[in-house]
Amino acid sequence: MTRLQTALLFILAALAPSAAVADEWDKNNYAPSDKSVTIGHTNLPIVFIDTRNGGTTPNIIHKDYRIPVRMKIINNANGINYGDTTTHAGQHADYEGWVGIKYRGNSSFKYSDKKPFGFKTLKTNDVDGKKEKVELLGMGKDNDWVMLAPFHDRSLIRDVLMFTLARPYFEYTPSMRYCEVILDGIYYGIYILGEKAGKGKFRLNLEDPGDDGDALTGDYHIQIDRNDEEHYYTSKYKGRYQNGNEMRLHNKVYYQYKFPEYDDMIPDHPKQLDYLHSQIDAMEDAFNSRNYTDPETGYRKYVDVQSFVDQLLSQEFCFNADGYRLSTNLYKRRDSVDPRFKTTLWDFNLAFGNNLYESIGKGTWGFYNNTATEIACDNPIPFWWAKLMDDPAFVQQVKQRWYEYRLSNYAEANIMQTIDSLTALLGADGALDRNFQIWPTLNEDIWLTPSPPRNNTYEKEINSLKDWIIDRMQWIDRQLGFDPSGITLPQEKVGRQIEGYYTLHGIRTERPAHGPVIMRYNDGTSRIAIIK
Repeated sequence: MTRLQTALLFILAALAPSAAVADEWDKNNYAPSDKSVTIGHTNLPIVFIDTRNGGTTPNIIHKDYRIPVRMKIINNANGINYGDTTTHAGQHADYEGWVGIKYRGNSSFKYSDKKPFGFKTLKTNDVDGKKEKVELLGMGKDNDWVMLAPFHDRSLIRDVLMFTLARPYFEYTPSMRYCEVILDGIYYGIYILGEKAGKGKFRLNLEDPGDDGDALTGDYHIQIDRNDEEHYYTSKYKGRYQNGNEMRLHNKVYYQYKFPEYDDMIPDHPKQLDYLHSQIDAMEDAFNSRNYTDPETGYRKYVDVQSFVDQLLSQEFCFNADGYRLSTNLYKRRDSVDPRFKTTLWDFNLAFGNNLYESIGKGTWGFYNNTATEIACDNPIPFWWAKLMDDPAFVQQVKQRWYEYRLSNYAEANIMQTIDSLTALLGADGALDRNFQIWPTLNEDIWLTPSPPRNNTYEKEINSLKDWIIDRMQWIDRQLGFDPSGITLPQEKVGRQIEGYYTLHGIRTERPAHGPVIMRYNDGTSRIAIIK
């Protein structure tokens, strides 16, 4: 199949009628067609959602606004949770109270039979009333939560796997917990209850910005995404092809306001909106300048380079279809704390080979994928990701960080062990079987056209995922010059002497007894070695 044929099929799929349209709601709350499945007992927490508010008629959950519902989360200390709360009346409730719930997501809602939710924990049944910050399943106190609904991702683990592997390298990465959901007595399958990037103390920990001085400079949180909100900021720079030329069709980059929200800045704090726009412009102007690599006046003045290195490696490791161009979070603290933009992670259900771009851009860097983006859909990758990789100093930091990744969390053995641990958790007490009985995606084509291959069994799906990851890591290893078989001390050249030893972060150190180290020589060269 040619690229054009593939793209046309994708476009037809996007335009075709779907099982659910994003601005509609369903009187049955999108219940699965098979309502016979029940939970006897499970090792996963059980989330009970009751929309009836004491009555017998279910209320309808909507996409555009929240409704109050009762929620109860069963999570017993012994790890055995029962679906029958009448027979097993003494179970531990991790949370029991009101929440304001709505559907969430874009394509994950529109093209999925299994719908994701967002909810806020409330003091009362007034969705406009006071929120209540609570701990859920060991995650830090907050009032804003999500329940992701893995549907297109037949492995059910792509998001959690990515967050688990990347967590040590970011200032903040969302925490997630698997659960099973029962809504109005109907079993809805495996969900992922978790955090999302936000201002909270246990998340990005952002302060309210002020109107003058240092307080005006932070804190802010924006997200590169679609123009599907009432208010957003449009970059003055268009997406570009790999050769640097501007894109011809879908070329606009949009920034959504996450904190403060637009309505919290206008009309009471217009200076904040003006300042935020000026910082986005200044960052992008620096990237677009002739001297953009200058350490004092170039892009490094505006971005935390290590954070951007980690974002790039995370997106490239999994070749994320939505990487860089959607759900890309940037946040900035006050200048007195740190004047630069940092990043965090979100949304990997269409990563690890689970996307159309596999047939268009496999064996390449994702930040060059605007050609595929223009053919298939809106929302280009901002031009500055490719500009970063045109800077030799940035590339060197990417190489050193990738070496660190591969010698720690991204070592093949650790990745495979993490996958096995997640799948063992889901398969320990029947949750996988229950989920795929009501959502039989292992044996069905889903909305992507062409759809990722059906592996028919969960074991084959996971083995396919593992094989994909190994292939992708080997490709990146070749691009960045990393040899995972083991790097040994080189035969020293005549006249070349070791000038010093440095950690993978570039900090001067003593020669270690064993492990990875960067050796720098008196001729100006350096290399990473594993001392055994």
